[in-house]
Amino acid sequence: MQVRFESRTPEAAQMRELSIDRLQYSMRRLTWLVPRARVLLSDVNGPRGGVDKRCQLEFRTATAGTLVVTSVARDWRSALDNSLARASQALIRIWRRSQQRERPRQRQMHPGN
Repeated sequence: MQVRFESRTPEAAQMRELSIDRLQYSMRRLTWLVPRARVLLSDVNGPRGGVDKRCQLEFRTATAGTLVVTSVARDWRSALDNSLARASQALIRIWRRSQQRERPRQRQMHPGN
């Protein structure tokens, strides 16, 4: 999986290696579905503090287009972990839907029919 990291905040830039490692680890079983990913960390309202650390993950899937997941938290690690959890659930859901479309439902025969 090819991962691109972006951040304009110096504190978030220190999270580069951790973000890429966490992304690759959490998506290790889905790399065949997601050839490219982008991590964008930003501070929504600057140095004022509060719940304003934003993590946006963008996944370019081979079959379903682009999936974008965003999470806001008090710190970047929490925002990253929340985004990764939601993204993995969404990607599994996309994969399951594609599997259902490929296999038409078989009509079940009941003994009384």
